[in-house]
Amino acid sequence: MGVKTKIINPSEINTLLRSKKSSGIILSGGPNSVNDKSSPTVNPKIFNLNIPVLGICYGLQLTSRLLKGKVVSGETREFGPAELEIVKNTPLFLGIPPKTKVWMSHGDKVIGIPKGFQITAKTHDVKVAAMSNETKNIYGIQFHPEVSHTQYGEKILENFVEICNLKTKTAKVNIPAIVRLLENQMPSGIAICGASGGIDSTVAAMLCAKAIGKRLFPIYIESGLMRMGTKEMVTDIFKKHVGIDVKIVYAKGEFLKRLKGVTNPEKKRKIIGELYIRLFEKEAKKIKDVKYLVQGTIYSDVIESKGTEHADKIKSHHNVGGLPKKMKLKIVEPLREFYKDEVRSLAKQLKLPSSVVLTQPFPGPGQAIRILGEVNATRLKKQQLADQIVVEEFKRFGWYKKIFQCFPVMTGVKSTAVKGDSRKYAEVVALRAYESKDIMTSTWPYLPRKLLQSISSRIVNEIPGVSRVVYDITTKPPATMEWE
Repeated sequence: MGVKTKIINPSEINTLLRSKKSSGIILSGGPNSVNDKSSPTVNPKIFNLNIPVLGICYGLQLTSRLLKGKVVSGETREFGPAELEIVKNTPLFLGIPPKTKVWMSHGDKVIGIPKGFQITAKTHDVKVAAMSNETKNIYGIQFHPEVSHTQYGEKILENFVEICNLKTKTAKVNIPAIVRLLENQMPSGIAICGASGGIDSTVAAMLCAKAIGKRLFPIYIESGLMRMGTKEMVTDIFKKHVGIDVKIVYAKGEFLKRLKGVTNPEKKRKIIGELYIRLFEKEAKKIKDVKYLVQGTIYSDVIESKGTEHADKIKSHHNVGGLPKKMKLKIVEPLREFYKDEVRSLAKQLKLPSSVVLTQPFPGPGQAIRILGEVNATRLKKQQLADQIVVEEFKRFGWYKKIFQCFPVMTGVKSTAVKGDSRKYAEVVALRAYESKDIMTSTWPYLPRKLLQSISSRIVNEIPGVSRVVYDITTKPPATMEWE
């Protein structure tokens, strides 16, 4: 929206109280319960500053508790979509229909609002889905307006900006500013770039190429964990659109050796992340004056891998939480503060072809985290074949561009099948497909029966050791995008 914001920790609230320069305060969501003694809190004086306050999810509950309302652990929890019914119009809900879809993620709920407040919205399961004290410009909402699956979430945030007497404007990602920042980050020396063929690493490489030119050396580690044909695709993309040849490092055997016997998903990610770095460092020794490693880390990677001061880590991404503690190269991440939709916007501005702009995301650890349990050559081959079938069928039925991501998962679970009049006890493959804008939330699509049947038939018939295919219909939250 183009409004200047600053994220502060609860410990910084006293500084805010002294400065009194803010136009508004947003108390964000979080995984804690406000009734726990160790949960984050703020100085209640913020509600007497004559500055508009918006509490979101945990922020609503904290507002209620600090102002003598009542918050309890809910018997019924809400994760995912819910229908919001507005029961009282307020400036926060200006222009919002009486009933709309919102995205929930909470266990606690407010059952008693503070004095001076009114209930302004509810859902089927939650009586206080929104509350306000318009006299003091204090608002609270139980749902998340910042995620794409809340239908009028952006409008609600714009309304709060208006309440703060600020102007909204459409912000555009400034490529020249990013390039200048990268020039300052890498004033001398060589940068090597981890190329994977995905949109994130490709955009990061193009931005760095604009900043340092031929001082950028892209390297593709052939781990054997990527999709079939990835090596050829990476070589073509960098040669045609970045203008630099990619060095290929063959290391499939080394990755499989390190992953042998490993079943814990976090351990898999850390093994893969460390091996990638060590291989990059090994290649760096062959090039004079290498100082930097460029990665396509985006904001959702950071949130899921590290969380915030009071937010849980969900999983380690190989290029964030999977990095070894001691490294010889300085990490450069041009996209670290951008969401996936913003990265796509950058790709369009950089005039990358639609085949790159619209390519579906692929996890850094590759097929290893789509194989539950041990990763070995046999299961990896099955996973890659199933993945190829899924992508081919989604494209054939015209659904590939309609969704954010689609992929199979080797579940490690076995079930009985009958193949060629003989009984087989073989692995179950799960199909995961979802719609999303920023990867922070997602919902599953109603896929055509013929598409599902075609995928199921091909996987069971063409891949040995597979008994059946199931379809995952879980939203995020509570599920993550990947199974591991």
